[in-house]
Amino acid sequence: MSTTQSAKELQTVLSQCRGSFIAVAFFSMFVNLLMLAPPLYMLQVYDRVITTRSNETLLMLSLLIVFLFVVMGGLELVRSRILVRVGNRLDAMINQRLYSAMFKKTLALPGKPSAQPLNDLSSVRQFLSGNGLFAFFDMPWVPVYLGVLFLFHPWFGYFALGAGVILFTLALINERVTRGLLAEANIEHVQSQDLANSNLRNAEVLHAMGMLPAIMGRWSAKHQDYLIHQSKASDHAGTLTNLSKVLRVLFQSLILGLGAYLVIQGSLTAGMMIAGSIIMGRALAPIDQIIGGWKGFVGARTAYQRLNELLNVIPADEPNMPLPAPRGRVTLEEVSVAPPGERHLTLRGIDLDVEVGEHIGIVGPSAAGKSTLARTILGIWPAQMGCVRLDGADITQWKREALGPYLGYLPQDIELFDGTISENIARFGEIDPAKVVEATRKAGVHEMILRQPNGYDTYLSAGGSSLSCGQRQRIGLARALYGNPVLVVLDEPNANLDKAGEHALSECVQRLKQEGTTLFVISHRHSILKHVDRLLVLKDGQLNMLAPPEQIAAQQSRPVRGVAGAPRAASSRPTSIRQAARGKNAPLAGQEEAE
Repeated sequence: MSTTQSAKELQTVLSQCRGSFIAVAFFSMFVNLLMLAPPLYMLQVYDRVITTRSNETLLMLSLLIVFLFVVMGGLELVRSRILVRVGNRLDAMINQRLYSAMFKKTLALPGKPSAQPLNDLSSVRQFLSGNGLFAFFDMPWVPVYLGVLFLFHPWFGYFALGAGVILFTLALINERVTRGLLAEANIEHVQSQDLANSNLRNAEVLHAMGMLPAIMGRWSAKHQDYLIHQSKASDHAGTLTNLSKVLRVLFQSLILGLGAYLVIQGSLTAGMMIAGSIIMGRALAPIDQIIGGWKGFVGARTAYQRLNELLNVIPADEPNMPLPAPRGRVTLEEVSVAPPGERHLTLRGIDLDVEVGEHIGIVGPSAAGKSTLARTILGIWPAQMGCVRLDGADITQWKREALGPYLGYLPQDIELFDGTISENIARFGEIDPAKVVEATRKAGVHEMILRQPNGYDTYLSAGGSSLSCGQRQRIGLARALYGNPVLVVLDEPNANLDKAGEHALSECVQRLKQEGTTLFVISHRHSILKHVDRLLVLKDGQLNMLAPPEQIAAQQSRPVRGVAGAPRAASSRPTSIRQAARGKNAPLAGQEEAE
């Protein structure tokens, strides 16, 4: 989708609601015409009923005005309900596209997740459903009311026109004065909300180390800035709004005085004097409504602009021709990668060809790029240079919903979601009990799940806080294995496992080998790496070595002469793998020896 097309997505959605807006405008025409009924009723009562003392005329006029008020109330209700449904339709038509864009933005900027776009959509929908929008439909009928006042008397028309110009000028001043302040307040509000959400996600750490006062102080500073800008905008807007209301009431009173003068002069009837005051009040009402609802309008406009910007930056996926089911061959061609939003490359010039069913162990020192490589292989992070191919096709050519079932991923940080254990394992798709049990048996977690209060139907809160880290990791492994994916990537799968969990993981890896599943596993532990076909050693973001574990062990175990020329003792193979994980000939800490 082009940038121009993307920038018009919201406009396109709104244009599809054009029929509803036309209907609202149509009903607004009759509502505004019926608004002339009360002053005309007053006119007839003062100038005809009182002078003729006709009870029949009064009765007929009263019945007619009651009927017209019922019709007007019905039309008001209908147009209000239409706008509510327009807001709901807008939400229904754009919310999935917006959620997808919000999700992709989080992938592009992984450190800054935010659900603000959904709040923005809610702001736009609420404005469309509220009374503030009616002022824009009523505004075109102001000239009609002014025309009626001119028919009553030119002075009435000129007076109402002058009052309208004054109030409209106040509306413009209100917009100019509050625009910048409200924009800054909205920015500060979004930032303070994002900071609060981030703090809540790490509540345990903050509480354990007594960090709450300090971190709350940072949030409070952001929130205080928001309150300051919001208060300034509200003060200015409140001053102008109150001034507008006072002036409107004053103008309605003064037109009565003007009407009384014209009645004394014989240029106007008493009924016209009363009717003129009511009509002028109706003519000025939309302007007054706009001033009163300006804050909501500005908020909706800012939210609309943010939504447009998001949809422009994150275009919708182009439809691709479906590709055949992948078999699991992975090829990296001179791949260089930087974390999203950064320029510093964490992987440089990686060339790799992995056959179907091959198992690759990935090792290297901290910050060598291991997790970056895992995300790149899966297409989570795009390559700045080079290409990642799955069965010969660029992995970006696959539609993610179609590719996902063929991939399994266990990240370092395990996230389980609100739902049952079976729903989490089945990836919140249609649950196939046989496949769920098969995945849990592979992961060696079936018996553990059966011991939960409700077995597979045990409900987990977000993060699975009722489970230990090891249990969450093993359920995450079962989720990665659900549906027999052809490509599995495990990032530190044994980081939180006990001896039994390690044994189950080792059996799982051997079973994947028998089934011909392509596997990438990141680990520092020999128990899992001894099963791989080749060991990939990363160092400073580059491929340092790629060979079978025995070959790397032999290379690492060669005697190395010391300062005096005497050969050093050769290391054992397990130690060699750990040395490869930390860099060639790196010293081993006592803790690492104990693994």
